Amino acid sequence: MPTTRLRPEPGNQPSNRIDGRLDAVVHSGFAVLMVASAVRYVMRHSPADNLWTVALAIAVCALYAVTAVLAHRQPRRGRQQLWIPWMVALVAAWAALVVVAPSFAWCSFAIFFLTRTAFRGWSGYVAGGATAAATAVGLFRMSDWTDIAMLLGPLAAGALLTLIYDKIERDAALQRRLFDDVTQAQEQLAAKQREAGIATERERVSREIHDTVTQGLASSLLLLEAAQRSWPAETAHDDVRKATDLLRRNLADTRSLVHELSAPGLETGPLPEALEHAARQYVDNINVQVTGEPQPLPSEVRHALLRVTQSAAANIKLHAHANHASVTVGYLPDAVTLDVFDDGRGFDPAAVPPPSANGGYGLRAMRQRVEQLGGELSVESSPGEGTIIAAQFPLTRPADPENAPKEAR
Repeated sequence: MPTTRLRPEPGNQPSNRIDGRLDAVVHSGFAVLMVASAVRYVMRHSPADNLWTVALAIAVCALYAVTAVLAHRQPRRGRQQLWIPWMVALVAAWAALVVVAPSFAWCSFAIFFLTRTAFRGWSGYVAGGATAAATAVGLFRMSDWTDIAMLLGPLAAGALLTLIYDKIERDAALQRRLFDDVTQAQEQLAAKQREAGIATERERVSREIHDTVTQGLASSLLLLEAAQRSWPAETAHDDVRKATDLLRRNLADTRSLVHELSAPGLETGPLPEALEHAARQYVDNINVQVTGEPQPLPSEVRHALLRVTQSAAANIKLHAHANHASVTVGYLPDAVTLDVFDDGRGFDPAAVPPPSANGGYGLRAMRQRVEQLGGELSVESSPGEGTIIAAQFPLTRPADPENAPKEAR
């Protein structure tokens, strides 16, 4: 099963992309407001005042740039100590600038967001509060210490922005936790799907081996044992020849399993002939009959019909000791049926032992194979009364029309 990487890289998470765009807007706004404030200040004050104020404004811009770069790199927690001196210097320089030149007060918003980005916990509240307080003092000074609104406005705005920023941070943290939970759930689901796929593939391979190699080897062993008991009679030579032919077919089946696990003649050729060939590997005198109007079948249904026939015929050879056996394929409008009958010694289906190293896997494998395709398998038998194994497969999707002429033959 192909695997995909479900966990995105941190830089690709939606919250990080939104944060990056917000940072770009804040930094661009700071640059525009600083230029506009500087032009306004220069035009309204004498050159002697402009020199020191512009120098302080340049220092603030440099400190802001350094702090913004450090914040963008998101250093590890142990390296966050590098931010403290730069941020303290920025807040101090900004406080001096806005007190001396209140024209730069509009840049306080960018300084506030940068302090909250750089600091966490109480240090972020202190840095944000210092920015709001410096702005309030600068504006209150610009009003000649008379307009109380200039004093309280920045403080109220700082408190409001703090509440909003905290709410945004909580929502972002919740989003990250949910994102991590969803990613973890996806990874667990992918792992379970891989495990289920492996288990299903093991079951499939075990059924293929049982229905071909294992059954063939068991039949070959019976023939060789019979030849050993009757040697050097002519019947012993016949048994050895049959065992040799069966082993050759087993070798071909094994190679087929290695190469795509396909059955020889399954995709091409009429179904009755393929079933007869599969059954007569184990029972020489078995007959195959067809009822209903033949129709093209999906390849997986053909494969299942072939394997069920092989397994049932092998059980007849190994256990039934039957005189007569037959296979009947029935075509219904929306289903296909398979009945394998023998007049052997029969058994009690309710008393079948569980699968073990000594056998007991055949009926379970047949049932799993049929039920995987949405079909049903039933076993009718009793001691001394023979056995009927009946399977029915629904035809839920159209088969390849190219196979129709071959099926009809």
